[in-house]
Amino acid sequence: MAMNIGPDSGSSEPEVMIEINTTPLIDVMLVLLIMLIITIPIQLHSVNLNMPVGVPPPSSIKPEVVKVDIDDKSVVYWQGEALPSREALDAKMQAAAAQPVQPEVHLRPNKFAKYEVVAYVLASSQRLGLTRIGVVGSEQFAQ
Repeated sequence: MAMNIGPDSGSSEPEVMIEINTTPLIDVMLVLLIMLIITIPIQLHSVNLNMPVGVPPPSSIKPEVVKVDIDDKSVVYWQGEALPSREALDAKMQAAAAQPVQPEVHLRPNKFAKYEVVAYVLASSQRLGLTRIGVVGSEQFAQ
């Protein structure tokens, strides 16, 4: 690729050719690519787990089921009883988390309930140490 700088002024000097020499650039890029390939550790696409073998024995203690409902006006119910405040919900969850066998919490939100209330119930259950919580009745959201 060549470029003329100006018209020929009749001088005996040859025309100036402006070209970019790309050979050193390509050499540097190839060296960097090879260094990158060498320094990347080999990735394993499997996770080795030590899983138990056999059928686990059935649990003799059945956990209590606590039903937490949220109606369309975003009122939280604990076992059918309306809770007046978030502090009352936190107290109930803290008492449930302190039991030796934690109950299963079944959360059933109405599809018209505010997401803020549902998120608060989930966040406070995690914060207070309830580990067995599930959302029940999600088929109403599929429509």
